[in-house]
Amino acid sequence: MKIVCFFNEDWEEGYVKERLAGHEITFLKGSTSDHADFREESAEILSVFVNSPVGKTELEHFPNLKHIATRSTGYDHIDRAIARDRAITISSVPAYGENTVAEFAFGLLLTVSRKLYECIKKVQDEGLFSQVGLRGFDLKGKTIGILGTGRIGAHMIRMAKGFGMNVIAFDVYPNEALARELGFSYVSQDELFATSDVISFHLPYNKDTHHLLNTTNIHKLKKGSVVINTARGGLIETEALAMGLREGILAGVGLDVLEEEAFVEDETRLLFSPHPSEASLKTTLANHYLIEHPRAIIAPHNAFNTDEAIRRILDTTVENIKAFALGEPKNIVPPPTA
Repeated sequence: MKIVCFFNEDWEEGYVKERLAGHEITFLKGSTSDHADFREESAEILSVFVNSPVGKTELEHFPNLKHIATRSTGYDHIDRAIARDRAITISSVPAYGENTVAEFAFGLLLTVSRKLYECIKKVQDEGLFSQVGLRGFDLKGKTIGILGTGRIGAHMIRMAKGFGMNVIAFDVYPNEALARELGFSYVSQDELFATSDVISFHLPYNKDTHHLLNTTNIHKLKKGSVVINTARGGLIETEALAMGLREGILAGVGLDVLEEEAFVEDETRLLFSPHPSEASLKTTLANHYLIEHPRAIIAPHNAFNTDEAIRRILDTTVENIKAFALGEPKNIVPPPTA
């Protein structure tokens, strides 16, 4: 089949080419945004990473497209409604790094709780071997609230238990068998917000989870709590985090994802867009507030990024493409219902 593959690192081209021998593949380094004018009318399969938007404009460049193989668990970068209307199926990578992302999330928590970033900066930048201003807090005995108890959330629970933390969780579809196995309890979202010392987000992003934590309910959080998010930026209203830090509701935040991440990386695209929305501008300003805040640890969407996880992502994507080519598609993303 005719495949167009947007890739990130040079070695990926040879890795994919070897495993998809017999297919005609066009490789483009970078994202769809980096190759905005590229068109391939005969392409049947498009392979992209999460940094590649695939919307109306992009899809118009591939009129014969039959399948999109995204190298990610999430798929909010793809316009599923247009894909559905054009009978284009989408496959994803449902499991590649549950331990990988959970390890990073716990790393963010430890960085916040023990002020690791400040410790390193004090020694490296100031040359001071001093503990002044670096007192943290124990995790043992604290309550962590896990939003979403899928594969990543379950790994986070296991780690928290290893640190002697009390675990509560919220999920629209509670897994009571998992709760019995790992020794945690499900509570309502409001109870989780009110009683958790640490709140960690492990949910998919969709219209129902958009701004799950927002400026209206940020005041429901336990005073002095910590928020960790390695899932999707849109789960949390950025202004709410800024408000929480400013008003002392939050002791700290650890984030690997932000709303409007693309504009943080390339703000000129927002400034010179024909009609920049007030919401996007406001979110970008709030992002800068967080980035510069001393009690906010911000990472560049890096939780997935280990050698092992990247290879698992590529291997699953190759298998997804092979399965589609054989007429036996798997790991298919459900089309939107409305």
